[in-house]
Amino acid sequence: MKLIFRLAALALFIVFFDFALKNTDEVVLHFFWGSQARSPMILLLLAFFVVGVAMGVLAMTSTVLRYRRELSRIKKETEQKKSNADSVARLREQPSPPANIIEQVGL
Repeated sequence: MKLIFRLAALALFIVFFDFALKNTDEVVLHFFWGSQARSPMILLLLAFFVVGVAMGVLAMTSTVLRYRRELSRIKKETEQKKSNADSVARLREQPSPPANIIEQVGL
């Protein structure tokens, strides 16, 4: 399985590397107010990809942090319930106190 994953990763790398080599033409990116940027197309594609990944990670941070807080809260509740169940089990294991004096003396 690991070999198949590595072969697929190698194939994707070769495809993307070939794509980068074929798109080295200079392109012009026009911004607002007449400004522009000239660079190879692959660099612009790479920059937009990196910015997109960064924005995706930033968008997911609040969700991940919320899930982590919820998970820690649930773990604390579980530990508390487990300790309560352990204490109840220990109390049930202890013999009940005798109901009257005759049982205390053993007659």
